[in-house]
Amino acid sequence: MAAAALANGDVRAGGGGAVPRPTNPMVTPLLTDLYQFSMAYAYWKAGKHLDRAVFDLYFRKSPFAGEFTVFGGLEECIRFIANFKFKEEEINFLRTALPTCEDGFFEYLSSIDCSDVEVYAIPEGSAVFPKVPLMIIEGPVAVVQLLETPFLSLVNYASLVTTNAARHRLVAGKPKNLLEFGLRRAQGPDGGISASRYSYMGGFDATSNVAAGRLFGIPIRGTHSHAFVSSFLGLDEIIDKALSSSDGSNKCEDFVSLVENWLVKIQGASSLRGSFGETNQSELAAFTSYALAFPNSFLALVDTYDVMRSGVPNFCAVALALNDMGYKAVGIRLDSGDLAYLSIETRKFFCAIEKEFGVVGFGKTNITASNDLNEETIDALNKQGHEVDSFGIGTYLVTCYAQAALGCVFKLVEINKQPRIKLSEDVTKVSIPCKKRCYRLYGKEGYPLVDIMTGQDEPSPKVGERILCRHPFIESKRAHVVPQHVEELLKCYWPGNS
Repeated sequence: MAAAALANGDVRAGGGGAVPRPTNPMVTPLLTDLYQFSMAYAYWKAGKHLDRAVFDLYFRKSPFAGEFTVFGGLEECIRFIANFKFKEEEINFLRTALPTCEDGFFEYLSSIDCSDVEVYAIPEGSAVFPKVPLMIIEGPVAVVQLLETPFLSLVNYASLVTTNAARHRLVAGKPKNLLEFGLRRAQGPDGGISASRYSYMGGFDATSNVAAGRLFGIPIRGTHSHAFVSSFLGLDEIIDKALSSSDGSNKCEDFVSLVENWLVKIQGASSLRGSFGETNQSELAAFTSYALAFPNSFLALVDTYDVMRSGVPNFCAVALALNDMGYKAVGIRLDSGDLAYLSIETRKFFCAIEKEFGVVGFGKTNITASNDLNEETIDALNKQGHEVDSFGIGTYLVTCYAQAALGCVFKLVEINKQPRIKLSEDVTKVSIPCKKRCYRLYGKEGYPLVDIMTGQDEPSPKVGERILCRHPFIESKRAHVVPQHVEELLKCYWPGNS
């Protein structure tokens, strides 16, 4: 697939026919700020539009008060420049937006593409750090200037969400399943699609977003809502009660009765006696109906009424009936209450069922938790102790509630082979001039020690040779490093005509 190849550095320039268009059809050359066209016209008017310029795209500070960022958005940037070409109707609109510009400028815009642009970047999905260029873009200054806003738009949110997802993965731990449930809370359809895509890149296992599943091949997950549970009044609403066994060898004509029998057995079990009484029959009807529809993937939302006195016992009755027919229930979801306590009590209930009825593995039935989870709540659950296997995370993940934006910038660092710098009284806003090469230096244990930048023509660091690494703005921050492995970070993703 072209998209996958691009993400791994396989580039094909020349007209862009082999590279798909941006995922979002709104990503066109007009998706930019007006002042980019104003500058392009001024460059053209002054005869500078073909000057060879180099821009760095980077960020100044890692998000969420953290120490790292995960780079996202590169593939969409390459898709954009591969298909960069103004349509006639776009040129006509620009004529109305810039009525004082000469006709020759619009003829120039009609003729340009990105065949003379070069893009070097750190591979998408990499851990990256402040000031080190994520991307270096080189080409005619007027053309590259028109890429600034769309590139920043494509990288800023993508990298922020990917980083947020990676942080959730780190706090949850590798064994846990992370499910992205944020579409309904995202900032519009595009935000929802992007959040699903980059959450998956950041380490999530699946999404509830069906469109994202189709577009990007992300596993999709989902069961039912509280509305489904409360829509049932009783078991007599279930008309088709038959269920064939998983291997098709036999058929239960009255699966509802099988569920009811199991509920009676659970109520009479010595190890569970007194833990619950009569369960909610409308909930039992909903679970039974859902199991009849999806016997291979039965997962029940158990907190509509009472988790331990109704939801969990009702789930177990249905799950044990499915087990009789050769199916294995997936598990439950908790969406409210004290998640740590409820998960522990549910696990005890499952283990009691396994011991009481000899159903091997039932004690390990999956427990999923949701309900406005974030880094802090998962960390608190870990410290408190819990039995949750999967976390469904939405609002705080996709909106990046803890930080609104990453703050990537796009700065001119060289023009016509002359270094350029932006000065500021705020030292964090001073740019680092010249076209660069970037390296990651590794130590004896195979772990990265430091990322460094050098000028394009400076010698590269060598394995086993001592090198002095200095912070660009803080003189006291310096260290000697003897790298055991040197990785050049920037790879060519769009070679233009070079």
